[in-house]
Amino acid sequence: MSPLILEITIISAQGIKNASKTLFSSHRLRPFVTITTFPPPSPQPSSCKAIDGEHEDLHVYRTNIDERGGSDPTWGDKFHIPLHPTFFTDKYSCIYLFLYTKRLMLGWRHLGWCQIPATDIFNGLSPPELVHHLSYRLRAQDGTRGHGTLNVAVKLIGAVVVPGCPPQRMTKEIDTCQSSIGIPVSMCPVKRPWN
Repeated sequence: MSPLILEITIISAQGIKNASKTLFSSHRLRPFVTITTFPPPSPQPSSCKAIDGEHEDLHVYRTNIDERGGSDPTWGDKFHIPLHPTFFTDKYSCIYLFLYTKRLMLGWRHLGWCQIPATDIFNGLSPPELVHHLSYRLRAQDGTRGHGTLNVAVKLIGAVVVPGCPPQRMTKEIDTCQSSIGIPVSMCPVKRPWN
């Protein structure tokens, strides 16, 4: 079986604000995004390393810095992130996105974060290899409502295995442009005791 890969494109953000403006901070935003599949031990990407053997599987991916976008940056950076086989069976699995600005003298400044729950990537109702365009409201470092929205596109590459169900893969023979009527009842056939 081929490994499960998440293709994620960080498209753009709107309405982001530089929360702290000091004498030494630049008023110009130079934003970039980091991506992880596990919650990092600290919100600073520079500290996303294994701590006492914990989070050894943690990989941090980073977009380019948008030098001209300001509060409405665009990236279009695409990443292929391998997912753990149990990613869709753990209800707490998420993709974490952290937004930073690169200051000229003081380094990185946290602007906001959001998470993509596993159910937003694969819900069992649509074909796994379908591209999903998603937008998320940014959160402040403490989890309260932040400023701005982050836009991404996600697509799964490979077979998705859910316990008790056959692997789900979109084949090239399926025409996704046809109309159909129906209400999906469940992702897997349910065995009832009276059957």
